[in-house]
Amino acid sequence: MRALKKLRSGCPIATALDIFGDRWTLVIMRDLAMGKTRFGDFCQSPERIPTNVLTDRLLRLEEFGLIEKSAYQKHPIRYDYAVTQKGAELLPVLQAVCKWANKHLPDTWKTPDKFLSLKPSDLTGKKAKNRRVD
Repeated sequence: MRALKKLRSGCPIATALDIFGDRWTLVIMRDLAMGKTRFGDFCQSPERIPTNVLTDRLLRLEEFGLIEKSAYQKHPIRYDYAVTQKGAELLPVLQAVCKWANKHLPDTWKTPDKFLSLKPSDLTGKKAKNRRVD
């Protein structure tokens, strides 16, 4: 496993942005919250994340403990990704960004009520297995 990227400073905002402040990481977290679990699922999102960037961001999220992976196939090896408790606690931030964008950026898609009603506990454990939305 690669070494964790050095963080810029002790500022909580700067440090958090070092982890998820790029254009793709919160989109991946959104997709996980909505039930996507596999590499191919993330590739189908309307934003069309490049596969090399997706691989990098999944590694970063795993390194910082926001997600975990488990093999569902051995030959070739393929993984399911799941939100950890630490990652689930990012959900209110995602919801706040959605609410802000819907209020102040008129051309944004209306955030689904299902997403806005999720709780961090919905993203971990048994509840998470049954929430997949296509």
